[in-house]
Amino acid sequence: MATKKQPIEKKQMAAKKKPVLKGRGLESILGNIDVDSMQSKSTVAAVITEIALSDIETNPYQPRKEFSEESMDELAQSIKQQGVITPVTVRKMPDGKYQLIAGERRLRASKKAGLEKLPAYVRVATDSQMMEMALVENIQRENLNAIEVALSYNALVEECNLTHEQLSERLGKSRATITNYLRLLNLPAETQLALSQDKISMAHARAMVNVEDPELHLQILHDIISKNLSVRETEQLVKQGKKNPAVKKVQVSTLPPAYSQARTQLKNTLKSEVEIKRNRKGKGSVTIFFNNDSDFDRLVKLLEK
Repeated sequence: MATKKQPIEKKQMAAKKKPVLKGRGLESILGNIDVDSMQSKSTVAAVITEIALSDIETNPYQPRKEFSEESMDELAQSIKQQGVITPVTVRKMPDGKYQLIAGERRLRASKKAGLEKLPAYVRVATDSQMMEMALVENIQRENLNAIEVALSYNALVEECNLTHEQLSERLGKSRATITNYLRLLNLPAETQLALSQDKISMAHARAMVNVEDPELHLQILHDIISKNLSVRETEQLVKQGKKNPAVKKVQVSTLPPAYSQARTQLKNTLKSEVEIKRNRKGKGSVTIFFNNDSDFDRLVKLLEK
């Protein structure tokens, strides 16, 4: 004869229930993470935890040297309201401190926001691996100027012993793009400074790379800035200078003042190189240059407004 099932005690049912996580931050989800143990077992491991801001040292390989205060204030305000959504990436040092690999903007903004702790991925990395991770992350995510990108590429090639082909694969860039950026480092210091300060565009700089005569090179640079020359006009100056190396002063056709002013306004508004052609009868064309597909999409959206 079948026996009657005994009722299950409430205490037994309660014991089977899964514990509910309370809102105590990352520690309540992750528990106590033994970073030292993790580091001793793997060269690629990564965990996420919360670290005191006072224990995080800045990244010595950070390619960006200047940070917009306005942008930093906006990010700090966002962090006050939403917290840090994307953790920074760090590695643990022998003295127990942590060294930043990526996320300096978030680190600085978190300090501005008054945070005491910061969510972080703890990675195991050698100096070479750290440099590669930091530079690649910044190249992909930060709005670096052309010289900062070129210096980052050069650091990856020289310090991390990467070939142009390997660098192309890691960054998803063509070898030609890598080479064009690296060639910028052959420019005179004054031209590099003008490029980093957005006084000239990368297209202007590329047009001037092969001008070896220092006097002619600087003359063309000054003409680009003072006369607001287009890339095509710059190429014309370079071509004339190569044909007549003994003649330092070369001439270039100029637009009427109203057209030059309009071109300047378009360049400033679109943040792209603009070329205007006009013949004697007033007929002409306006050409807007873009760097890649995403830049093209950006321009289309601006023009649709």
